[in-house]
Amino acid sequence: MSLYIFSASHISIQEPDSEKWFDEPIFYNSRYVRSIEPDFNLFLSQMVSRRMGKILKRALTTALCALKKSDIVMPDAIITGTGLGCIENTEKFLNSMIDNNEELLSPSFFMQSTHNTISSQIALHLKCNGYNSTYSHRGTSFDAALLDAIMQLELGDISNALVGGHDELTPDYFNLLDKIGYWKKGEISNEILSKSNSKGSFAGECSISFMLGNININNAICEIKGMEMFHNPIPEYLFSEMETLLHNNNSNIHKIDAIVAGINGDIENDKIYTDFQTRFFPNKPLIFYKHIFGESYTASGLGLYTAATILQKGKIPQNLFYSNYKKDIKPQNILIYNHFQNIDHTFIYISSC
Repeated sequence: MSLYIFSASHISIQEPDSEKWFDEPIFYNSRYVRSIEPDFNLFLSQMVSRRMGKILKRALTTALCALKKSDIVMPDAIITGTGLGCIENTEKFLNSMIDNNEELLSPSFFMQSTHNTISSQIALHLKCNGYNSTYSHRGTSFDAALLDAIMQLELGDISNALVGGHDELTPDYFNLLDKIGYWKKGEISNEILSKSNSKGSFAGECSISFMLGNININNAICEIKGMEMFHNPIPEYLFSEMETLLHNNNSNIHKIDAIVAGINGDIENDKIYTDFQTRFFPNKPLIFYKHIFGESYTASGLGLYTAATILQKGKIPQNLFYSNYKKDIKPQNILIYNHFQNIDHTFIYISSC
């Protein structure tokens, strides 16, 4: 069954809802960068906006933009992945409990602190009564949401779906992760992230929304051929299942033009990808994106967005090559490979329309 990405919209540490990052990305030397906010008043009324936390405004804005680009008024399903949910509102509620001795607490922060608030707010705004689900599995949250959407589409229960990955990172949570070695020490540079000779990455924030469907309308961005997720596989099994995924879609490793991987500058994280490439795709270009968008629990959504944009534009800019640079390559088939702590692994196979 053919599945298509009709549209995508992002709010990240790059210019919001823009593809300027593709040829002219913003590079940072700080290890903690928050998203560049658009003018939310262009999308939400001030009354609605002032009652929402940052992640809710970002999620709703990207959802509305993705819908508008796809010319779909009402999605059949809203499926969201989020690793941390509305953590800023959660912190505000907990701090309020401490400051007020657990008395006279405002319910607003509590109601907006649950993970499924994001999908719910989008549904309420759109008046959408269809399938609505939220997945929170840390680094595989977006992948689980996307897999659910693909399964629902293949079952024929829906004909399109609004799929999103949304995460924010507060200073307190950044510092907490910093204590366990999540982030690099000192200043960040593109050279440091591409050499992968030290622990840690640099932090970003992610809000990405896609419109998916099973009919190619309005010049879809790309086609999703297949997707597989694995828990704690050995490399041989991973490769075997990847070959099966390609074979089931009348393809093989020779037809893959590039590998888009979740390389983030952490030597242990990146070794999984470079070993996989060296062993099974030694001559294929390895593409990375987290040096542009930063690391977050739902950054894999930005990986899909990066790969889809490459197919739509029919080229790979030099700043996205991690290894095996090839000039003037015009990719038609891309394999996206992400893993979380070398426990959960995901393959997504996409092709140009």
